[in-house]
Amino acid sequence: MPAVVQLGQYPPPRHAVAHLSDPHLLAGGARQYGVVDPDAGLVRALERLAHVDPPPQVLVFTGDLADRAEPAAYARLREAVEPAAAAMGAVVVWTMGNHDERAAYSAALFGVADEAPQDRVVEVDGLRVVALDTSVPGYHHGALDPEQLAWLADVLSTPAPYGTVIALHHPPIPVPMLRAAELIELEDQQALAAVVEGTDVRVILGGHFHYTSWSTFAGIPVSVASASCYTSDPAPVDRFVSGVDGHQAFTMLHLYDDRVVHTVVPLAAAPEVTGYPADVVAQVEALTADERRDILSRKDSPFNVGDAGGEPSP
Repeated sequence: MPAVVQLGQYPPPRHAVAHLSDPHLLAGGARQYGVVDPDAGLVRALERLAHVDPPPQVLVFTGDLADRAEPAAYARLREAVEPAAAAMGAVVVWTMGNHDERAAYSAALFGVADEAPQDRVVEVDGLRVVALDTSVPGYHHGALDPEQLAWLADVLSTPAPYGTVIALHHPPIPVPMLRAAELIELEDQQALAAVVEGTDVRVILGGHFHYTSWSTFAGIPVSVASASCYTSDPAPVDRFVSGVDGHQAFTMLHLYDDRVVHTVVPLAAAPEVTGYPADVVAQVEALTADERRDILSRKDSPFNVGDAGGEPSP
């Protein structure tokens, strides 16, 4: 990652990973439920992502890439994502979801129609990303067969220089805010736990629920990203399930030597009520540590009382 002036106690992260999920693209510009435009949601996510600084080295999509597994939808996905990723110098990692179909998915994204599980390994600057296919043909719940688990155990038997990120669609966590998802969760999660526990896996990324959530699994952090299409309302009124056109987001992960920081990035625009232009960064970096403390932290400094032409500190 680009060298930056250290302003606080922590150095810059070694890796930045953008975690996007559930674009559910449809061919021909069709809308979900006659209302939601999944193409517009994906475009908005990529536009927001283009402003992340420093840019991510990896874009991980955790499944349900195409709502009906239409070849044209996968083609549109690549048309939108790949140039955006190239512009920011990022590698794209695709993951199968329950709405994807293996043959169509593999033909469109990897050039060969294949009905086998779509498990792959990508390494980026010493960080290993393992895409696990938890889809079950013909069903919406998730599973990993013994052969997949054996393959994963073999991959993890050799640690990566900076550890491993596992990406899968069905996250192995409880869903107390969306009990309907219990019916389509990942089965036999303890079998996966037995494989990943004690390995170099730093974080597990998932989607499927259409809202942001976090937990741990076998001692490993689990991060669930919201969707870029419609989302699940975790606090609906008198509804068992409520899909809404709002709250779309992706998650940024910054991986340090000893921790992972998760940040939710909403897709919806919001009015700015206070702030400073980007060129202030160079001015702040040019100050000494003592000057930064005196100007930016002291409550009665001109900066914080608004006399410097800006707004008071939040």
